[in-house]
Amino acid sequence: MASQSSSLAQERSPAQSEPGAGLPVHYGDPRPLSSQTHAKWRLKQGGPDFAAQAPFVPIVAGELAAAARHYPIVFAAGDGQPIAMLGLERRNLFVEEGRWAADAYMPAYIRRYPFGFIGPVDSDRFVLAIDAGSDRVVQDGEEGTPLFEDGEPSDLTRRALAFCEAFQGEAAATRAFAEALAAQDLLIDRRADATLPDGRKFGLEGFKIVDREKFADLPDEIVLDWHRRGYLAWVNFHLASLDRFEVLLQRQSALIAVTPKSQENVSPPARRESSAVEKKAAS
Repeated sequence: MASQSSSLAQERSPAQSEPGAGLPVHYGDPRPLSSQTHAKWRLKQGGPDFAAQAPFVPIVAGELAAAARHYPIVFAAGDGQPIAMLGLERRNLFVEEGRWAADAYMPAYIRRYPFGFIGPVDSDRFVLAIDAGSDRVVQDGEEGTPLFEDGEPSDLTRRALAFCEAFQGEAAATRAFAEALAAQDLLIDRRADATLPDGRKFGLEGFKIVDREKFADLPDEIVLDWHRRGYLAWVNFHLASLDRFEVLLQRQSALIAVTPKSQENVSPPARRESSAVEKKAAS
């Protein structure tokens, strides 16, 4: 991953997709589900191995508290989408042998896959879709659980719909939160560099964090409003989560024995990891 550069600002909203536009993270071929077109489709059991190379994942406001206990939470440089950092390179440090780390929270975005909602940008109309590119999807055969039975959604599909509806509702609240942060000009750009014990270097950029000083100086009327909306708690979860960069550094260091030395420069997923990095980010 030497000399690679990408940016969180380039990632699409996790809930939206449209023809010709960038696809949601991890989705290669999302298709609206139809009882006619997909009458014979089935879904095999599977794990989060599809996200093994994902160093970050979008999260929604309702899971900030849980995610902040395990991952650094930052904001995309473009639309302010909250992001859980999962690694320092293009590798998810929480996927182990095809399974999510037992001691870490699995974000809802990962749990809902390969299902999701798709629809036009700037529209409140969405339909349940499935990633036809997933190796769990069986388009012709008897393996797996059917998506439809007797022309009606199966229990699997109904549960997926309910999960995605809940996720979509949280996504709307998350966008409102990001807009509120932007309105108060609280998000500031950050870049950080860290060095592993073996000498490898990582450059992290393309993300934002909340400016602590501006947050502390919010007008009283905004503080009261944000308290009622839950925004104050969400900001504090984010700020506390920055200490989790040390966790990423520890997990990355554990891989040194099996990883060749190289100089790394990454930008997208906010990979700032060391405690020194955290201090720099929080300053």
